[in-house]
Amino acid sequence: MIESLEGKEILITGGLGFIGSNLAHRLVHEKAQVTIFDAMLDPYGWNRANVKGVEDRINIIKGDVRDRTALKKAMENKDVVYHLAAQVGREISMENPYLDTEINCTGTLNLVQICAEMQCPPRVVYAGSRGQIGEPVYLPVDEDHPTLPTDVYGINKLAAEKYILLYGHVYGFPAVSLRLNNAYGPRCQMQHGFYGILNWFIKNAMQEKPITVYGDGLQTRDYVYIDDIVQAFYLAGIDRRTDQHVYFIGSGTETKFLDMVKQVIKSVGKGEIVHVPFPPQRESIDIRKFVVTIEKFHQHTGWLPRVDLESGIEKTVEFYRQFYPDYIRD
Repeated sequence: MIESLEGKEILITGGLGFIGSNLAHRLVHEKAQVTIFDAMLDPYGWNRANVKGVEDRINIIKGDVRDRTALKKAMENKDVVYHLAAQVGREISMENPYLDTEINCTGTLNLVQICAEMQCPPRVVYAGSRGQIGEPVYLPVDEDHPTLPTDVYGINKLAAEKYILLYGHVYGFPAVSLRLNNAYGPRCQMQHGFYGILNWFIKNAMQEKPITVYGDGLQTRDYVYIDDIVQAFYLAGIDRRTDQHVYFIGSGTETKFLDMVKQVIKSVGKGEIVHVPFPPQRESIDIRKFVVTIEKFHQHTGWLPRVDLESGIEKTVEFYRQFYPDYIRD
């Protein structure tokens, strides 16, 4: 384990997005040398406002992980690469599976092929997904759970994870995958519900628009606040006990979807729930119940989530009230 990332050269693919930008803020605070590599594609939540306050201390490159030449140049002399660039919409992956495959699989293959060719390859920390699991056969879900994704996104995220771990093993560079659960918090896009739906609900409540809940709303999820996710990425970047491992990152608390919505309304102070039937395609890929155990990552690093759902939603609402014009286009 190295003590910190101070002075280290760090690359964050997808770094203008939700998780990448929050990680960039943390790494700048830790005095790392941060480069962001982002294609700035819509509707994936990139936003230059996400790096307000640190923009003069980071290097931003407009680049796509599908562009191997540009990615190779960005990766030169990096100590750690946080690979967060992805197509992240589950429904989008079913409507346009080729786009999902190009970004999530080919983009990742570009990254690991470059690592394989480097004399001193970087440490690679990958943002995996709960979508790699599919409908659980037991709860809580652990790292040994079968992987039966219900959409193209989940299949490609799983494939990308395997590429990273395979190449890390064969070519001798450290690689870690953090399978993230339902992330929420400041700097997540709020314009649509393809992903980051909790934040989208906050926008709807703030604008006094109905919050649409499919079905009875009794499906369950594991919501994890962005600061806890960032801490997990930081630890995975410095702790060599995580080399070649896969971990679930979540709260470890199973929450009913409807209860999450009610907390959003409570925190915003207004809002209305409207129940509607599931759209057929959405219902066919929806997961009914989900929660993970975080014991493996805790044992290896000591990490534990610190922010509960109520506190996290309160913090998120406060952020968007302060920076409303940067995130909500009326």
